[in-house]
Amino acid sequence: MPELPEVETIRRGLAPAMVGQVIESAEIRRPDLRWPFPPRMAERLAGQRVDNLRRRSKYLLADLSGGETLLIHLGMSGRMTVAGLAPGTFHHGQGGAPEHDHVVFHMESGARITFNDPRRFSMMDLVAREARGAHRLLAGLGPEPRGNGFHADYLAAALRGRRSTIKAMLLDQRIVAGLGNIYVCEALFRAGISPVRQAGRISALRIGALVPAIREVLEQAIAAGGSSLRDFRQADGALGYFQHSFDVYGREGQPCPHPDCGATIRRLAQGGRSTFYCPACQR
Repeated sequence: MPELPEVETIRRGLAPAMVGQVIESAEIRRPDLRWPFPPRMAERLAGQRVDNLRRRSKYLLADLSGGETLLIHLGMSGRMTVAGLAPGTFHHGQGGAPEHDHVVFHMESGARITFNDPRRFSMMDLVAREARGAHRLLAGLGPEPRGNGFHADYLAAALRGRRSTIKAMLLDQRIVAGLGNIYVCEALFRAGISPVRQAGRISALRIGALVPAIREVLEQAIAAGGSSLRDFRQADGALGYFQHSFDVYGREGQPCPHPDCGATIRRLAQGGRSTFYCPACQR
C-alpha cells in the first residue's frame, strides 16, 4: 500500500494538471471501488474548479469550488496518471491495464487524469469542505510526521505507558499519520531502536533521535519519488527510486550497511507484516 512519500509524490505530479483547473466531465465506469461511489458523483464533479490539492496521511483531498472535497485513497494498487498536456510534460505509457481504468477526469485544459486500480481496494468520496476533518477516515488521525505538531515531546507523551512495540505504535495512524511498514523499518534502523522494544520503555533521548530519523527518511523518499514496490507509479507513470536506498527493508541475510557492524539483516513478522532490522545496531 502506498505510504506518505508515494502519496505526496502523486499529489505533486497531479497538481499542475488539477489545481486551478476545471473538471469538464468525469467518467465513472463502475458503481464502486472498495465501497460504492457517492451518489451522482459525475454530476457533482462536472464544472467544478479544483482550488487546492492536499494530502492528509495517505489520502488525497481535492478541494472543489462548489464547497465539496473529493477524498481519494489509492488502496493497494491504485494509480493516478496524467495525459493530454504539452508533449513531454506527462505520459501514460506506463499506466495500468485499460480495463481497470475506473474513473477518468476530463479537464477543460485538455488534460486527462485516469484512476486505475486492478484490485479495487481504493476509494473515493465527496464531503462538504467544512466537514472534511470529521470524515470517518480522517477524524482520528494523528499529526503529520513532517509537520510542527510532530516532535519529540509529543511522541514521548503519546508513547508513555504503552506496552505495544515501538513499530506497532508508529504504524498506528492515531499516533502519527502516514507512516507505513517500509519507512518505519528504515527510520528505526537509523535511530538504532529495535522494532520489538516496548514503546513505553524508550528513553526521551532515544525518542529525540527517532523523530528526525523519521523526517529524514520521508524527505529522502519524497525526493526520490517514492518506492516502486509492486504497483506504485508516479503521476507521469515513472518509477520511484528510494527502494535503491533501503538500509534494511527487503535485505534479509545481507550485511548491515554500517561498516563497523558485521551483523546481517534479519526479518521477523509483526502484526502480519515483515520487519527488517539489524540485531546488533538496533537495541
